[in-house]
Amino acid sequence: MNLPNLKEAQKRTHNKIPFLEEEYEVNDSLKELGKGKYYYIRTYGCQMNVHDSENIKAILEMMSFKETDELEKADFILLNTCAIRENAHNKMFGFLGRVKHLKEEKPSIITAICGCMAQEESVVDALMKKYKWVDIVFGTHNIHHLPYILERSMARQTQEIEVFSKEGEVIENIPVKRDSKYKAWVNIMFGCDKFCTYCIVPYTRGKQRSRKPEWIVKEVEDLVKKGYQEVTLLGQNVNAYGKDLENPCNMGNLLEMIAKTNIPRIRFMTSHPWDFNDEMIDVISKYDNIMPYVHLPLQSGSDRILKLMGRRYTKEEYLNLVSKLKAKIPNLALTTDIIVGFPGETREDFEETLDVVKICEYDSAFTFIFSPREGTPAAKMEDKTTLEEKNERLQELNELVNEYANKKNQEYLGKVVKVLIEGPSEKGNLMGYTETMKLVNVDGKEDLIGKIVDVEITSVKTWSLDGKVV
Repeated sequence: MNLPNLKEAQKRTHNKIPFLEEEYEVNDSLKELGKGKYYYIRTYGCQMNVHDSENIKAILEMMSFKETDELEKADFILLNTCAIRENAHNKMFGFLGRVKHLKEEKPSIITAICGCMAQEESVVDALMKKYKWVDIVFGTHNIHHLPYILERSMARQTQEIEVFSKEGEVIENIPVKRDSKYKAWVNIMFGCDKFCTYCIVPYTRGKQRSRKPEWIVKEVEDLVKKGYQEVTLLGQNVNAYGKDLENPCNMGNLLEMIAKTNIPRIRFMTSHPWDFNDEMIDVISKYDNIMPYVHLPLQSGSDRILKLMGRRYTKEEYLNLVSKLKAKIPNLALTTDIIVGFPGETREDFEETLDVVKICEYDSAFTFIFSPREGTPAAKMEDKTTLEEKNERLQELNELVNEYANKKNQEYLGKVVKVLIEGPSEKGNLMGYTETMKLVNVDGKEDLIGKIVDVEITSVKTWSLDGKVV
């Protein structure tokens, strides 16, 4: 049994990061462990969690498990969790109630929890005390150990907890079962060293560590051969890529290498304003297959609050960066993250945030009320603002964000744009995304799925567009 340790998780050393190419393997004896059994995965959180679940699916299917989307049919139920906000915690524990009832009816079901919540001391403590029926708990550093953790659980029928609080390694060649045949997530780095005062990610995901560029380029080249149309490069802070590599290679260099693979579309997320340099902007503007879409978290427009958050930039520096992006990247779509009600935020601080929104005119924004995460510095800060006032600020912010989102979308009316058709729409037609990450509902036939087509925008809503194939 290995339990998470917050103090160990926040340590950073100058030790070399291990690159392990042969760490993942499945013994022949385990390859039929899941024969005749079904697995169900529920994923919470960011795109990296989604991609982790793609890895887990491939591992389970190498063990002869089959996927099901019916919870009641599953023999192995796995919740891949997120620790960013309290809401994610509540959703996961709420869903555990359904799983418990199923396990009472069918005791042979194996239940597991992994991901960022599994890296938290308080969560694992609760699972050990109040949820002893949860069979397996493992973290973000040892997905590749799942076959052996599962084998031990099935043999011993005891709660298996294997969570490591460490800086981490870079482990290559973990298999993947991609959810799409046209769009792919590609990890370029793991972990984070920024330690924003509100964020638990540096503790749950470990030290900032980059994959070697040649491995990333090879993965993209393989996707091109398979007919993929789009890749999204993933990392907690993608534009810090390469800072930890022995052979210099920054995010601008990597983007250029990937652009030259001729993959039709390249995206990346999530960026930190601190590391977004001019070279990176120049590369984005140079290549047509790097999409003119940037997600650039603001978090707050107040210099005082930004300092309390540990964000390492000022309002002026952020706005200067946005100005450069808009000047050099034609047709840029800009989105952001904003936290309302950070400890100590005054009305004046909030007004500064509204000011930035008015200047940047974001295409959309993910907005949240501050959620204290146990173990982070911000969780200990004095907070005198009432929840009622925070809710009022959030509503006011959202009204402004919606106004600019609608304004930006109105600019597309009557235009012809390129859309990657991804599949059926909830409205019964087809859906896809523009180069600027606008959702488009399209009238068309199913043979368009997986293709980039020209679409004329015929009507506009705040969060989506409608169009017809030209």
